Amino acid sequence: MIYLDNAASTPVHEQVLHEMIPFFQDQFGNPSSIHRYGRFAQRAIQNARKQIAHLINSEPNEILLTSGGTESNNTALFGLAHAAKGNHIVTSSIEHEAILEPCKKLEKEGFEITYIPVDDSGLVNSKDIEKSITPETCLVSIMFANNEVGTIQPIQEISKICHDKQIVFHTDAVQAVGKVKIDVKELGIDMLSISSHKINGPKGVGALYIKKGIEISPFIFGGGQENGMRSGTENVASIVGFGKACQLAQENMKQNILHLQNIRNNLIAKVMNEIPLVTLNGHSDQRIANNAHFTFLGVNGEDLIIKLDENGIAASTGSACSVRVQKESHVLKAMGFSHDQIAGSLRLTVGLSNTDSEIEKTVEILKKVVKELRAFSPLKEKYGF
Repeated sequence: MIYLDNAASTPVHEQVLHEMIPFFQDQFGNPSSIHRYGRFAQRAIQNARKQIAHLINSEPNEILLTSGGTESNNTALFGLAHAAKGNHIVTSSIEHEAILEPCKKLEKEGFEITYIPVDDSGLVNSKDIEKSITPETCLVSIMFANNEVGTIQPIQEISKICHDKQIVFHTDAVQAVGKVKIDVKELGIDMLSISSHKINGPKGVGALYIKKGIEISPFIFGGGQENGMRSGTENVASIVGFGKACQLAQENMKQNILHLQNIRNNLIAKVMNEIPLVTLNGHSDQRIANNAHFTFLGVNGEDLIIKLDENGIAASTGSACSVRVQKESHVLKAMGFSHDQIAGSLRLTVGLSNTDSEIEKTVEILKKVVKELRAFSPLKEKYGF
C-alpha cells in the first residue's frame, strides 16, 4: 500500500516505540505511587511534559495531558466557558467537529456562538472576528490549519485582536504541530490543542497548552492527577511516546517540512498537469506542508477512494473522525463549493516515509481510475469528458 492519509493518522516512529516498550513491561508502576516504580513513572511523565512544551515554546507546567485532540478541544471550550463571566464564543465555520459539536452543546446551555465565514480558499478574515466581538465574548477559537484543505489561518493577527480586547484565544493546532514552527509566546496563543498520532506518536494521547493565568473548570474528577485538572491514572507509555514524538519533531522540523513540501509539490504538479478538469483546493501559499486537496469534476469521491484502495493507495475525502459516516463536507460548503465540487473532492496527505516514486505511481493510478469513473459518470455530458 501507498499511504497518503497522514492527516488522519501517522505510523508510530521506531524511536517512539522503543521509548514506550519498557513502560508496558519492566516500568509498569502507577505514577501516583510513592515507591521507586511510581517515582520512575512520574519522572518519565515530567520529562515528556518538557518535550511537549519545548516543541511549542511553552513552560512544562502549562501542559495539560489529555487523551488527544478531541478532549483537548472539549476541555478548552467547556473549561473556559464554565469558568468565564461572558456567554459569547467566536469560532469559524470550518472548524473540526471537536470544536463545532461542543459549540452546539454550549448553545443549548445558553451560550451565543458566532461562526465566522471563510473565503473560497478557506481563510477567515481577522476583521470579521474583530467585528463579531461583544462585551460578552469570553473566548475566540480558530483552528491553526484546516484538517481538510490545509489552509493556515492568520493566527498572530487574531491573537492580537483578542488580547487588545482581553479575550482568551484558543487554537486547534492538531494538523499544524510538527508541520509549522509554532511558538505560543511569539504568536500570543492562550490555549492550544495537540494530538500525538498526527506527529508519528501513539494514538489516545494529546495535550492542551494553557497559558499561566488562564483559569478553566475541570470536568473529570477523581484522584486529582494533572493538578486536579484531569483525574485518572496516566497513560504512561503513550505519554512517553508522545514526548519522544515531540522531541523528534522539534529536532527534525526544518528537514521534515522541506521533505513534505517537496513530495507534496511534486504530487500537486503531476496531478494538475496530467489529469483534466481538476482543481486544487485551499490557499495557494498559506497551506500546511503535507496537504493536497483536489476536486475531480464528474467523479464521486467515495467511489474514488474505494477504487484507489483496490489499487493499493490509501486516501480520504476529509476528516476521519466521524465514525465512518460519509457526509457532505461542511468545510467545502463553507468555502462556497457546489455539490458537484464537493462530491468530487479527494484529500491526499503525505508523510515522512513517502517518496517521489510513490507519487509517480499514485498519479498513474489516479489517472486511470478517474478516467474509468468518468466513463460511467452521469455528469459526462455536462462537463464534456
